[in-house]
Amino acid sequence: MRLRQPGKVHDRLWFLGHEGSCVYLLEGSRGSLLISGGINAIVPDILEQFSRFGIDENRIRGLLVLHSHFDHVGIVPFFKRRHPGMTVYAAARALDIFQKPKAIAAINDASRYILKNQGVEHLSADYDLEWRVGMAGEAVGEGAQIDLGDLEVRIIEIPGHSPCSIAAYVPELKALFPSDGGGIPFRDGINVYGTSDYSRFQESLQKLKYLEVDYLCADHHGYVTGEEAGAFIARAIDLAAQKRERMEEAYRRHGSVELAAEELAHQFGADNADNIVPPEVFVESYRQMIMHIAGLKLAAVPR
Repeated sequence: MRLRQPGKVHDRLWFLGHEGSCVYLLEGSRGSLLISGGINAIVPDILEQFSRFGIDENRIRGLLVLHSHFDHVGIVPFFKRRHPGMTVYAAARALDIFQKPKAIAAINDASRYILKNQGVEHLSADYDLEWRVGMAGEAVGEGAQIDLGDLEVRIIEIPGHSPCSIAAYVPELKALFPSDGGGIPFRDGINVYGTSDYSRFQESLQKLKYLEVDYLCADHHGYVTGEEAGAFIARAIDLAAQKRERMEEAYRRHGSVELAAEELAHQFGADNADNIVPPEVFVESYRQMIMHIAGLKLAAVPR
């Protein structure tokens, strides 16, 4: 079953934000953990949801970033400034990116686009949402654990969607938080997007398929429960293989990375018209994926 409305997922778990950009709050006996960083435009929604759902914001001890793309780190600066003692957890590579002025500028530029597109540009100043260089954090990698007392958050490295992608798994709840590295439950299907290295993306899906999952908590379009959650990763593996075949076929037919990328990105954009990501990002993402599977040298793209 797919659920897209913010609210209680489990007695210890909340879905916050909105359907397009999802953040989760995990409540342990020693404190709470925000999982994923969403887009910055959802900050007012989250604050309102804290009040409406009766969530004690002061119990939050950390925020776990699952990868460094702009639409997954937007709330981090606000909450870190609001709660200076809160620990920001992320892959070491993501923490390194957060120290680079060009990367921070790219995150802020893309976030401004979203605010402008939604007609809420004033939120940036109202809530002081922008990133600034120097965000400190604690690196977590394969096998790391975040202890919330009676709940344990296990970290799994799943590069491929981005080099810094990690997943979180809570065995006590059988809850998996794979971010975009595990596929996106869009409408009735699953979007698979191995942007930085498609082969590693497929390998990472294989790492997740043996987990027992009752709750598949995605960063976009809500969460999945029950039998569908348990079968989600296996289905994503099949769809990733099919998408690879389509990219290979388009490249063979056109003999051009650019033409193949434009064709596939145009189709993806038409099928995902309500996606929050700027449309030009689709072309660049397909370009990178096609170059990788064609065995060509990838152009340097800031991430």
